[in-house]
Amino acid sequence: MFDKSMLNDLARHLAESVPTDLFKLQDDLEKNFRAILQASFARMNLVSREEFDVQAAVLARTREQLERLQLQLDELEKRIADR
Repeated sequence: MFDKSMLNDLARHLAESVPTDLFKLQDDLEKNFRAILQASFARMNLVSREEFDVQAAVLARTREQLERLQLQLDELEKRIADR
């Protein structure tokens, strides 16, 4: 999920980039920018760095376990073939 404070900062930055003669619209624009950004990021199925790191660690442990199981399977197949 996208960091909400980062999203708010980005929306605020976009609203602040509006020319000063449209300053009265800045709050409305910021709200609109925030809504557009949230919808866009939701469609992208983004994850936080923390969630990514957790999933990467899970994948690494799973890969290690798979390699151990593959070695055990190879050993068992060898034993059967040697009979």
